[in-house]
Amino acid sequence: MSESQVSGTQDAPWSARPYHRRWLLAQADGLFDFFQGPALNPKGGFYDLSRDGKPLSLDNPACGIHASARMVHCYAIGHLLGRPGSGDIVDHGMRYLWERHRDEKNGGYFWQANDTGAADDTKQGYGHAFVLLAASSAKCAGHPLADAMLADITQVIEEKFWEESHGAIAEEFSADWQPVPGYRGQNSNMHLTESLMAAFEATGERHYLTKAERIADLIINRRAREEAFRVAEHFDENWVVDRNYYHPNEMFRPAGTTPGHWLEWARLILQLWVLGDKQHDWMPEAARGLFSQSMALGWDKDRGGFFYTLDWANAPDKRSKLWWPLCEGAAAAHFLNQHQEKSHFHEESYRKIWNYIANNTLDREHGGWFEELTEDGKPSNSLFPGKGDIYHALQACLIPLFPANGSLTKMIAEHPLDV
Repeated sequence: MSESQVSGTQDAPWSARPYHRRWLLAQADGLFDFFQGPALNPKGGFYDLSRDGKPLSLDNPACGIHASARMVHCYAIGHLLGRPGSGDIVDHGMRYLWERHRDEKNGGYFWQANDTGAADDTKQGYGHAFVLLAASSAKCAGHPLADAMLADITQVIEEKFWEESHGAIAEEFSADWQPVPGYRGQNSNMHLTESLMAAFEATGERHYLTKAERIADLIINRRAREEAFRVAEHFDENWVVDRNYYHPNEMFRPAGTTPGHWLEWARLILQLWVLGDKQHDWMPEAARGLFSQSMALGWDKDRGGFFYTLDWANAPDKRSKLWWPLCEGAAAAHFLNQHQEKSHFHEESYRKIWNYIANNTLDREHGGWFEELTEDGKPSNSLFPGKGDIYHALQACLIPLFPANGSLTKMIAEHPLDV
């Protein structure tokens, strides 16, 4: 029997069914379990993990700031849920961000740190976005360093990264704040949008939300709309799309377009719409367009899963199937189900994505999720060396368990978990 024959979307959505909700919570618990012990570096920070859940390197490994900050964010979520041990991990990560990643001399936060200090001392917008997320989540969890870090990272973003003339941030600087010229990227700005919303919810300060709305207007309402709601990744300093951009780091700056980011933006735009009191009528339209395009162009109709990248003619380019677009697709479908008129398409997509995750992405032998699959669904490690990240998968499991009205930390704090 085919997937389409058993979709049954005329009945209650999966996210409302007690069994599905218990299943999602069990997957979240499995992720918490996988990372909670082995990822903790007793010298500070966190290890990247191999496929079987062991540290990839014990010899003074470099820890990316996004990974450090995401662990803080995720275990702040665990702490708010009442998961024992989570608060200690939040504290471990916050001290590492403050004592190792933070540049006491020049300000800002190093891209990578190790046991002795900076391993890569560049200052990158992507990393600073996640420091803001970590500080915001830690504030919701009541961590004593949160207010100081929030004030510090807010000042750095405002004074060093924010470009008022464009309504977005610059990408990269040297350790002493010399600009690295010639490039602007949507990815760092997308994650900053997420973090700005979290900061607004944690503090009630409207300037965070105003910045998020400006970024979204530039990247989605203007640039993505010009591309029929395909999100361009790479731009010059004037925010003109660079279709020929190439960078050897295909993990962070792949060429072409990345359907997973269209999905991520679909959710973020709806969240921004709600937090802004539903004043921007273009936002629901954009969310629908982004999601529809990602399913039409990015989903592999023969084998399932999302292609990692497409070329500008919409043909699959990098054909690997990564875990994070699936996560963002499931979360976006849930938000659309909650905020749009009842749509079989969004519920069918939600089920289709979770079906693929359940049958291909969960590692039932070692725990955790495979972060990369080949085109035909075999585990692979061409881009990601192991299992280094809890963030995308954990949020995908938990977002459908709470109202689709804000960041997970805020929703958990305000709404009891009902499974």
